[in-house]
Amino acid sequence: MKVKPLGDRIVVRRHEAQEKTAGGILLPDAAKNKPQKGRVLSVGPGKMLKDGSRRALQVKDGDTVLFTTWAGDEFKENRGGDNILLLREEDVLAVLDE
Repeated sequence: MKVKPLGDRIVVRRHEAQEKTAGGILLPDAAKNKPQKGRVLSVGPGKMLKDGSRRALQVKDGDTVLFTTWAGDEFKENRGGDNILLLREEDVLAVLDE
C-alpha cells in the first residue's frame, strides 16, 4: 500500500524506541517513550492559499524531522507492518542534519 498525502500533510516513519537506558537497564515495552524523531516517506503537494495557489512544503522525502509528542495520526502500513505517522507540516518542529 502506497500512502499519498494530500495538502500540507506528510507521511513519517518513527525511529525505533530506546531499548535500554544510559545506565544499561533494559526497558519493557510499556516504559518506552514514543520517539519524536522520524524519517519523511512522502509529502503532499503543499498548502492551498486563499488566492488558489499552492505553497510548497519545507520538508522533502528522506528528511529526518523532529515533531511534537502527540502530532498526527498513526496507521498500520500493511498487515503486520510498521506504523506510519500522518501529520501536518505545522506539527514538524525542525529538520535534523544527520
